[in-house]
Amino acid sequence: MGSVGTAPPAVEELRASLKASKVLTADSEGYDESLHRWSEAAEKRAAVVVQATCAEDVSKALLYAQAQGLEVAVVGGGHSTSGSSSTEGGLVVDLTKMRQVTVDPERQTIKAQGGTVWEDVDHAAAKYGLATVGGTVNHTGVGGLTLGGGYGWLTGKYGLTIDNLLEAKVVLADGRILQASEKENSDLFWALRGAGQSFGVATSFTFRGYKQENAVWGGLLVFPTSSLAKVVEFANHVVTTTEGQSGMVVGIGAPAPARQPAVLTVLFYNGTKDEAVRYYAPLFDLKPIVDKTREMPYEEVNAMLNTVSTHGDRKTQKGTAFTVPLSTDLAQQILDDYLDFIAKIPDAIKTIILFEFFSQKVVNQVSQTAMSFANRGEHYNILFSVRWVGELNDAACREWTRNAARRVTDAEQAKRSGDGVGQYGNYDGIASASAKDIFGVNFERVLALKKQYDPKNVFFKGAGKFPLFGGDKAPGLGTQSKP
Repeated sequence: MGSVGTAPPAVEELRASLKASKVLTADSEGYDESLHRWSEAAEKRAAVVVQATCAEDVSKALLYAQAQGLEVAVVGGGHSTSGSSSTEGGLVVDLTKMRQVTVDPERQTIKAQGGTVWEDVDHAAAKYGLATVGGTVNHTGVGGLTLGGGYGWLTGKYGLTIDNLLEAKVVLADGRILQASEKENSDLFWALRGAGQSFGVATSFTFRGYKQENAVWGGLLVFPTSSLAKVVEFANHVVTTTEGQSGMVVGIGAPAPARQPAVLTVLFYNGTKDEAVRYYAPLFDLKPIVDKTREMPYEEVNAMLNTVSTHGDRKTQKGTAFTVPLSTDLAQQILDDYLDFIAKIPDAIKTIILFEFFSQKVVNQVSQTAMSFANRGEHYNILFSVRWVGELNDAACREWTRNAARRVTDAEQAKRSGDGVGQYGNYDGIASASAKDIFGVNFERVLALKKQYDPKNVFFKGAGKFPLFGGDKAPGLGTQSKP
């Protein structure tokens, strides 16, 4: 493997072979900037960064990396806290220059290149009065969210992002460039929808769009921690009564500028302000201490959580699942754990815990085995998004994150039915879950297709660890570096 600071062999030949893509090494202008990620703890010094502009150049980069024995990482939005979009001394396929979005208003489709973020998609689609199911933080990469599943504010009406994926262009480890859809390479398409980061580099996605010409209503309400039980009771009511027009995220955190512990709610209503205010009246009756709700065009909705999901500092994430009704006692226990944590580690004051109350009715209309994603069921995501300053806090913060998620898993296990794994791969920011944990009933088929499409395990940084050849010594296995 080439060492950082010394260009690997044949890098000039790689440069010369590419159409319009840039090859960056440690002495290149723009190299340091290319290493930045959403979490500073996930930044590593690659030997080579290929800022790709087309699938053909991605193919050449992958073949070069394997010829030189370089580990491969792929970056789009760069939101992974596991370090999966970075590599120490390896090669990064950087898709951030591929951000074109093409909308077909007649067919109601939205085609996005592999390096787009959801802001790109939302604004391009809005010009034609369309929208699709996208991420709740609009600087999240389209690729990462889609290949892992994809929950969003429109999930209650239209399901997951992968439920609305019509086709994708993928570059495989052997350099082939394939179109994948229900009609073409359908087995690969099945795998991409949930396990996609383990199968190749997706350079474009085509989504089904929906008419979204009306304004929507939403925003942030902040409450004192004493209101937690009442807020949770209302959130339970939302998911059991909504017809998909509404959704709600409940947070425990210390928002700026005061940085005092509080209960946050981010609200969404696909309708008029008057309808929304009537619907959410029980929350307003609790007298929020901050009200930033308003009517807005849909393309602004996926920015509502941006203020608690900014770039910078060191971060890790871990998700698990809860059932509805969420116990107010469990919610209080989580709050108490959080208060104890930030008292012990004040530099982790920007930590936030998010409970997603999105209706699962449409999601669960799709069979558990229809695609590799296996988290469908009557359960809802909770995300421990831990953020801190200083490497000295790394071990303590990651340990607390694991333990906090495990406590919820243990508490909820008896309540959950057997459907769905209760593990959302995109939220495994510690990279602690196995492929069996994440793909459940679909694991054997995912594994068989993994052996077919990526037998050397070039793409080993996706969700879940694959025991490809009977042990941790398989290529790539056991070498995934922690952030």
